[in-house]
Amino acid sequence: MMEKNNFSQIIATFTTKSFGYTPNSEEVFCHTLVNKNGVELSILNYGATITSLKIPLLNGKTIDVVLGFDTIDDYINSFSLPAKPYFGAIIGRYSGRIKNGVFNLNGKNIQLNTNLGNHHLHGGNIGFSQKIWSLINSNKNSLSLQLISKDLDENFPGELTLEVIYTLTDENEIMIEYFAKSTKDTIINLTNHSYFNLDGHSETIKNQQLQIQSTKILNCNKENIPDGIVLNSTNSQFDFSLLKNCPTKIDTSFVLEDNNKVKATLFSKKNNLKMEVYTNQPSIHVYVGGNCFNKIKGKENANYHTESGICFETQNFPDAPNHINFPSAILKKEETYHQKTSYKFE
Repeated sequence: MMEKNNFSQIIATFTTKSFGYTPNSEEVFCHTLVNKNGVELSILNYGATITSLKIPLLNGKTIDVVLGFDTIDDYINSFSLPAKPYFGAIIGRYSGRIKNGVFNLNGKNIQLNTNLGNHHLHGGNIGFSQKIWSLINSNKNSLSLQLISKDLDENFPGELTLEVIYTLTDENEIMIEYFAKSTKDTIINLTNHSYFNLDGHSETIKNQQLQIQSTKILNCNKENIPDGIVLNSTNSQFDFSLLKNCPTKIDTSFVLEDNNKVKATLFSKKNNLKMEVYTNQPSIHVYVGGNCFNKIKGKENANYHTESGICFETQNFPDAPNHINFPSAILKKEETYHQKTSYKFE
């Protein structure tokens, strides 16, 4: 558990510093929130990316529990790796896979850009994770970043105005809230792609424990695209209804019940640290990975590998626009999309 008494003198703060420049000479900023307990959350305006999350432990040490890079060049270069890691970034306009990059909207087939073989993944060739966002509001507890995605960006219809609000509470909860409006009917599915490791970002996740409040998963084809079938996961390898060791390989969407309870839990016995995940979304896509193929070093010269972190991608179902039995991913013109996810540490 985290120490409560030693940090009583800390005052919640918000600070900004330069994180370097893109090849197009756009300056990237790192915005940092610190709560009264000494928890420190840092967000880049490149991809609205969580670049670090530092948690004080009982032993007096501080641990960074998310994967990331020390420089903007490394973030940019990571999108050229054999498998893009999307460390800490906001994913959109549609997270997850869309089969053949095609969906039907209002009776018209729309062909998106494809960036995973014949399929569309995580927003396309240059998704929201590679955009420069604008800081539009900040205080000692939260910051708001805005992105305007033009009509036909990656071939998605409608100009989308998106705001993401990051809040760090004094209860050690990181809240992410999303709001979006479009000038045309469109589809949308947003998430944050942080990789967590409660033993520290230089460790493996295999000694940590995972619990997921779900009894159903999406069945997928060999290319990991849902086929429309929902499977019962009870007593299967995907049954995480009780705490058990993290899998070292998983890339699966878990169907969630519509309630306010904890959706997933990650626990480190080593650091006596627990993270709880809450969301209003219908699924969590759980993914273990982070491999940088020995081409790019992580923070503090860490060598990220296939078991470096675990993602909790709270979102709608992948390929939802192509399955009438999945929750709708359509955002109607001038309606407001709202998504809320939080990660609580204790």
